[in-house]
Amino acid sequence: MRLRSLVWPIAALLLLSLVACDRDQGPVKPIGRGPGTPAYGDALVIGSIGDASNLIPLLASDTSSHDIASLVYNGLVKYDKELKLVGDLAKSWEIAPDGLTIIFRLRRGVKWHDGVEFTARDVLYTYRVTIDPKTPTAYAEDFKQVKSLETPDCYTVRVRYGKPFAPALASWGMNILPAHLLEGKEITKSELARHPVGTGPYLFKEWIAGQKIVLEAFPDYFEGRSRIGRYVNRIIPDSSTMYMELKAGGLDMMGLTPVQYARQTATPEFKARFNKYRYPASAFTYLGYNLRNPLFADRRVRQALTSAINKDEIVHGVQLGMGQVAHGPYKPGTWPYNPRISDFDYNPGRAKALLAEAGWQQKNRDGILVRDGRPFQFTVITNQGNAERLKAAEIIQQRLRDVGIDMRIRVIEWASFITNFIDKRNFEAVLLGWTITPDPDIYDVWHSSKTGPKELNFIGYQNNEVDRLIEEGRGTFDMERRRRCYFRIQEILAVDQPYTFLFVPDALPAVSARFRGIEPAPAGIMHNFIHWYVPKEEQLYQ
Repeated sequence: MRLRSLVWPIAALLLLSLVACDRDQGPVKPIGRGPGTPAYGDALVIGSIGDASNLIPLLASDTSSHDIASLVYNGLVKYDKELKLVGDLAKSWEIAPDGLTIIFRLRRGVKWHDGVEFTARDVLYTYRVTIDPKTPTAYAEDFKQVKSLETPDCYTVRVRYGKPFAPALASWGMNILPAHLLEGKEITKSELARHPVGTGPYLFKEWIAGQKIVLEAFPDYFEGRSRIGRYVNRIIPDSSTMYMELKAGGLDMMGLTPVQYARQTATPEFKARFNKYRYPASAFTYLGYNLRNPLFADRRVRQALTSAINKDEIVHGVQLGMGQVAHGPYKPGTWPYNPRISDFDYNPGRAKALLAEAGWQQKNRDGILVRDGRPFQFTVITNQGNAERLKAAEIIQQRLRDVGIDMRIRVIEWASFITNFIDKRNFEAVLLGWTITPDPDIYDVWHSSKTGPKELNFIGYQNNEVDRLIEEGRGTFDMERRRRCYFRIQEILAVDQPYTFLFVPDALPAVSARFRGIEPAPAGIMHNFIHWYVPKEEQLYQ
């Protein structure tokens, strides 16, 4: 999972029907736009509310960084448009009957962006640096399951596991790093953090902090040169300003807010210039509690907080119905999702009773609950530029005030939010989102061993049974056994309430109609970006 600066931002998912449309108005067809003739050139200028933090993906946990890295680097495998694993840097693989050995056959002739050939040496280096205790990464655990990794020749990688590990194949979707540029050096001090060199379809050109990141099509990409010549990621930390830039022609693509999607883009002029898409995002938004804080130590308090929050009000009032209520870390309709979770629905009376049981019985003159002379007051932090999260926080603030809790709201610029608050555990509560990956393994976010610096269990959740179930779920190839583990985990989380799971949003991207070749699929719309094109007569950029 990755932290999400934009709700965009996991092996079998329910296949989703994706079309360029207004759900209530039928397909949106750009006026006078045929398929045109495929051509090379032009640029896609995309808006993002958050800047990247580090372009060595092993060292980054935020979506902004990984969105760029996904175009610069490759893994051995990747998910196709139907969310099935296919070869990437590996042209093929063989899995032993017992599932404990994978032999990858690597593509020959793949070049790094500096012209050096990609080989098994790069895979071996990436594995070694990932499991190195000195590497500050959130992604080491999957590779600690490897018993041995051998490279019999330059194009073969043999990976052995000591015991069954269900996400084994999927884990090799990790971005492979260039050994010839990093071997023998301190990775945290590498210039690749700001000037990456990969094997991917786009090579790094420029990064102006807080303004933009520019990539250019790599002419020697092994799958063929991307038709779109440049990818420009503009950092615009406000969705309203971003939308104005989209309409003015300064952007070609952005994720719309529900208000923008439903009320501001229904004009013939907008429909002539842009295509809109709507589909359930592989993500969820949540209110998380720092469990190191004594205020949230009693789970009755967390149950009360969830009981006081009207999730339907947020889905309909903030998302305008473009989303669904969340009850756990999986998307409704997917195979690990437990549809029978007994969650704490909206019930202010129960919230007050639970708070009273936990010792919060008296109120001060301002109507705020007090215990041992301390008012029930805390601050929730969220990232700048996401209007839906701020609006959700404001609704939550009022609902908690109704039961005697004073919740303050603080909005922080994305890079500072991650570096100074999340990474340093410097928060009381956080309103944030996670990307949901196709494999349901949630070790990195929920296992009690993953609470260290820069790791992803930053709220400090610890539950022995959840730990055991996570380990059991990733330690078997039996899908039904895995499902039972994840169903039980969701039941435990529903009782413990370390998060108040709020909603699964709809993704609402808008793309300039001059871009052709977009194929909506279960993986979203970016899965075939290297095949997008703009007919020569419609290109805007050299």
